[in-house]
Amino acid sequence: MDSRDINLPKYMVYCGIMAGVGAFCNGWTIGSPNVPGEITHNCPNGAQHVDSAAFPDCLPMETSLWGFAVASFCVGGLLGSLVGGAIQTKLGRKLTIILNNSGFILGAILIGCSVHPAMFIIGRIFCGLSCGLGSLVIPTYLGEISTRRARGLLGFFNQFFVVVGILLSSAIGLPTATVPLWRLAYAIVAIPAVFQIFAMGTCVESPRWLISVGRIEDALISLQKLRGTADVSNEFYDIVAGQVGHKRAARLLKENSHEKNMKNVNNDEGFDNNSGFDNGTSDYHQKELDAAGGASADLEHGEDDNEQRPPMSVIEIFRDPVIRKITLIVLFHHTIQQLSGMNAVMYYSTTIFEQAVSHEEAQLMAIYTTLVNFGMSVVAMLVIDRMGRRILLIASELGTTLFSILLVIGYLYNIPNLLIASVFVYVASFAIGIGPIPWMITSEMTPIEASSSVGAVATGMNWAMNFLIGQVFPVIFAAIEGWSFLIFAAICFTSAVVTFFFLPETKGRAIEDIVAGFTKK
Repeated sequence: MDSRDINLPKYMVYCGIMAGVGAFCNGWTIGSPNVPGEITHNCPNGAQHVDSAAFPDCLPMETSLWGFAVASFCVGGLLGSLVGGAIQTKLGRKLTIILNNSGFILGAILIGCSVHPAMFIIGRIFCGLSCGLGSLVIPTYLGEISTRRARGLLGFFNQFFVVVGILLSSAIGLPTATVPLWRLAYAIVAIPAVFQIFAMGTCVESPRWLISVGRIEDALISLQKLRGTADVSNEFYDIVAGQVGHKRAARLLKENSHEKNMKNVNNDEGFDNNSGFDNGTSDYHQKELDAAGGASADLEHGEDDNEQRPPMSVIEIFRDPVIRKITLIVLFHHTIQQLSGMNAVMYYSTTIFEQAVSHEEAQLMAIYTTLVNFGMSVVAMLVIDRMGRRILLIASELGTTLFSILLVIGYLYNIPNLLIASVFVYVASFAIGIGPIPWMITSEMTPIEASSSVGAVATGMNWAMNFLIGQVFPVIFAAIEGWSFLIFAAICFTSAVVTFFFLPETKGRAIEDIVAGFTKK
């Protein structure tokens, strides 16, 4: 069976889950201050060593300093994303994911052992560095190892694991919102980080990255492991040709004999992905040569002579007319992801719910919003490869527009049930599109030579807007209160219009085909 027609090979799913553990750590870092935050910086005994001789009961901070301490991980996220492009280009996707865990581990130790607010802030920044780098490399890896038919589902793993991390950190926060257990709520993130260091050792490197550095044989072996027993000859040729041009791809595949290397594919960490493959090796090799030979014959008439392009810098992606179009679309949607107001709704969900219920009930409802986010993420995962990216994203943007307006009405006219319903449905609308899809299209629309720079710029913009919302929205909310959500409604509606006119559908299409679509415009 042609590998371009298969859906979810077991080993590919396994690699996707192992990579998603880093996104789980990201979510845990985001959600860990939600419940134990108050006891962390405002406990009865303050900085006194009552419960432990080694550590103070808490780290007393003014509200403004605490707000910065919580948001400081965004600073680390911005820095991590900006340098991440060069790192993943140099080291590869797999090794970058492994090394990325060092920030989570070091940050967890600093926060867990903090005796001064500065230690807490520095620990958050270290965790943020890993959040930023992980936000870049994990979606890139997921997009590059996925089959065409399952790229939506696998790409959703990033957002899904982030949501799971937020949910579990909030749940664990309830019993650990005491002295001294609040330290544990922040330090737990080191456990999945250590696990991923070893787990990723059982996964393969991205075939596309291997081709980009000239490791053709390794790329073929990696792709075959990811696709199980399927015939990868046509897919492999498409990937190589997408990077180096059809003429050079035909020459490379003719010059390299893969049969001796394919025998090593059977060692696959316990996954039965290649049973019976040895008997078909010669047939496989012949198909590959036929594909290359056919392309070579066509190209003798001058159809294609592209050469492999080196990695593009940030400046170069804006100079190239095709990559510039892709970059601007990706940048726009990463910006909208933050300016849509999701973080503002989450930050102020307790305050909003307190307009309708007691403080204790409001805290529980704030956790329920995370459950809604989780549930709708699962639903979206199941339908993304059937419905496509465009329709889900437009529905998401129109949904957040509508329920931002209803949130304003409920807030202004003090309609408790409308307030509660608007928050829940707003979160559900965000979860099906605006939350996951910008991360997916970053890897789906970008050719390998530009992926690191486009990803770095887009992820950096995302984290910068995240920090901006965290710092600016409280000021806006204090000034105009409920009216502030009209700003988000206008932004989301504008985004829906832009998506309708400018975002191509990427469902079931090869990355190389998507890029070629921009070339023809």
